[in-house]
Amino acid sequence: MNYSFPPDLQRSIQQSLQEIASQMGKPLNEVAAEQLYEDANALLNHVPHEPLTLARVAGTLLVYQGPNTEPEELEWFKSQVQQCSSDEEIEELMESLHRIDAL
Repeated sequence: MNYSFPPDLQRSIQQSLQEIASQMGKPLNEVAAEQLYEDANALLNHVPHEPLTLARVAGTLLVYQGPNTEPEELEWFKSQVQQCSSDEEIEELMESLHRIDAL
């Protein structure tokens, strides 16, 4: 399955990733932003998904690239996304990552 969004939406998500990275103090060039977008899209390729879900997964991948993140955490996140069988499950996963009581 290949879920693709219009080029202007792709650019918008990539620009948002660059803005977030700058705010984090780790500027991201266009190529790296495009790669994050593609990585997120590949992770979600097994389920129909909304653009917001793609943007959230790409943003999470960006955060997991930070220096304070263990490689195992990134692999755990990727495996969790791949186990989800719907866009809704992925959104629930994303929400659980941000809840204090999920720890």
